[in-house]
Amino acid sequence: MSLEIKVPPVGESITEVTLSSWLKKDGDIVAMDEAIAELESDKATFELTAEKAGVLKTIAKEGDVLPIGAVVCSIEEGGAAAPAPKAEAAVAAKAEAAPIAAAPAQKNATYAAGTPSPAAAKILAEKGIDAASVNGNGVGGRITKEDAQKASESPQSAKSVSVAPAAITAPVIAGERGEKREKMSSLRKTVAKRLVSVKNETAMLTTFNEVDMSPIMELRGKYKDKFKEKHGVGLGFMSFFTKAVTEALKEWPSVGARIEGDEIVYSNFADVSIAVSAPKGLVVPVIRNADTMSLAEIEKAIVALATKARDNKLTIEEMTGGTFTITNGGVFGSMLSTPIINAPQSAILGMHNIIERPVAVNGQVVIRPMMYLALSYDHRIVDGRESVSFLVRVKQLLEDPSRLLLGV
Repeated sequence: MSLEIKVPPVGESITEVTLSSWLKKDGDIVAMDEAIAELESDKATFELTAEKAGVLKTIAKEGDVLPIGAVVCSIEEGGAAAPAPKAEAAVAAKAEAAPIAAAPAQKNATYAAGTPSPAAAKILAEKGIDAASVNGNGVGGRITKEDAQKASESPQSAKSVSVAPAAITAPVIAGERGEKREKMSSLRKTVAKRLVSVKNETAMLTTFNEVDMSPIMELRGKYKDKFKEKHGVGLGFMSFFTKAVTEALKEWPSVGARIEGDEIVYSNFADVSIAVSAPKGLVVPVIRNADTMSLAEIEKAIVALATKARDNKLTIEEMTGGTFTITNGGVFGSMLSTPIINAPQSAILGMHNIIERPVAVNGQVVIRPMMYLALSYDHRIVDGRESVSFLVRVKQLLEDPSRLLLGV
């Protein structure tokens, strides 16, 4: 008796998923609750598990887009059928080995009818060489890419080609040129739609400032070892920025507001979204109630969410409902950029790389580690005065970290 495994419901707004990869092969013996495939929705990647033990019979293929409730595979009772694919594979391997072994004997007989491989045909066409003049050394006399490359250098082949000067209409481009087409994942398609939607449906502007990172770097250098020893996590820059943002949001709540219909929704809490680079693209998990957390608690939350992102283990709930976003392009070397708002939020803060630059301090030119900050905001909700004041407040808190502890 077999049991059909179907695509489970994964959220109210999700109607289809993509079968990104099989974790088990057709004919494998699987245990109950064992992960057998990875499904990808427009918001997250999750595993499909076996609902009983038995032999896996795959139905859908990798890359298939499946509606909720569609049959992905079935599981047959028992395990005796599992060795069958190995036996079939052995027979197939033996069958493949036979023509290869016989190829040398058939080479002369098949050479006249041999054809070039696609790569070889392309090279021969670019060089203007007739395939009939090339001796193929592939299976059954087939002309390989290497044969075509050697033929272009062979004096004999060069003599056999007669090309009228008038026929040469374009310069010859040396080297192999190719293109690859890849189907967009559900996640990438959704990201693309949302980014275009934000650009088209919001009045997005960006204001810039710069921050002297010396105070934070000195504080980290002084206490990072003790901090890690006590809390078990490193003391990074992101916790300082998160804390500074939550304090600034208390003074300028419109920066953390959002539009719903014809209403503006203000929050008396700060759920901060942190942009994280994951194997399948950028994801934005949320630190809930970041305004109530200490630096150590924020660091632990960031580490936990980043680890889940790298392992594709983030849930939809962990990536939904933020009130403000922070993105750090500096880790990739970005000096300055204009981040795009993470809808339905109204603002996003962009961090960048730290560069030592000459700046004027108390009438003297000194070298300081400086970072550019960029705040993109929706002008429908946030006015220029509020956006600039918010960013200045973040700058003040970062340049004097003691304010984060004293709340001044």
